[in-house]
Amino acid sequence: MKIIIHGGFFSESSTDDSMKKAKQEAVTAIVKDAYNYLQNHSAVETVVYAVSLLEDNPLFNAGTGSQIQSDGKIRMSAAIMDGETQKMSGVINIEDVKNPVFVAEKLIQVDDRILGGEGAIQFARQHNFEAFLTETPERRAEYEKKLASKGQGTVGCVAIDAEGKIAVATSTGGKGFEMVGRISDSATVAGNYANAFCGLSCTGVGEDIVSNATAAKIVTRVTDGMPIADAFAKTFDELKPYDGFAGAVAIDAQGNIFHQDSHPSMVFASFDGENLEVFQ
Repeated sequence: MKIIIHGGFFSESSTDDSMKKAKQEAVTAIVKDAYNYLQNHSAVETVVYAVSLLEDNPLFNAGTGSQIQSDGKIRMSAAIMDGETQKMSGVINIEDVKNPVFVAEKLIQVDDRILGGEGAIQFARQHNFEAFLTETPERRAEYEKKLASKGQGTVGCVAIDAEGKIAVATSTGGKGFEMVGRISDSATVAGNYANAFCGLSCTGVGEDIVSNATAAKIVTRVTDGMPIADAFAKTFDELKPYDGFAGAVAIDAQGNIFHQDSHPSMVFASFDGENLEVFQ
């Protein structure tokens, strides 16, 4: 059983020691909590749980603390994928819910598994997800001053359980100040993908990740027999012609944990019960 999480990118890591320390402590606590949860739960249940903890922490750009779009509203996206059943579900540009990943989890039970906008909100209300304001004073101040954060924010988790089953979940509050209707990579197979061989969650600039089909490419290459490190290297090389901004975390069926980013610094932590790795 192993788990890896990420909390997006942030530019303040090189200049703000207090923020860096806070995020290191947060991902350390969350990855350990989620690993303990994994002891008695499936990979799918665990990735949802881990991402919900990340969504609830305003240090990260997902759920509470999500970025505000150009019209002053917050719209979030989230997805999960079960590597065993190959079912993916998600919400795109959902508003006023506390944990978009829980709505994505509910959708995996129905036929129309990816919903956007009003449809996603309506589904959430029909399934007793109450209205919740995810805006924080810090995000409102950024918006009112027209200061877009340089950090690219998304959160995610990949886990492999005791039965060797892999799952992934990803959630984002967007890039901030984007055009209304803009769709991120998080609820697409470019940003969130898993099968029996590998699971992967991305963060970064959604447009770059979609152009590169990052998650689907890496997982497919691992499925075809390429070592996970080589699959990452080849796929990240394909971002270079347009200076693509991306980071990814993954676990393969052999339990190999891997992570890489094209630009510093991705926030991440991994844990297998003994070995803890946290971004520096």
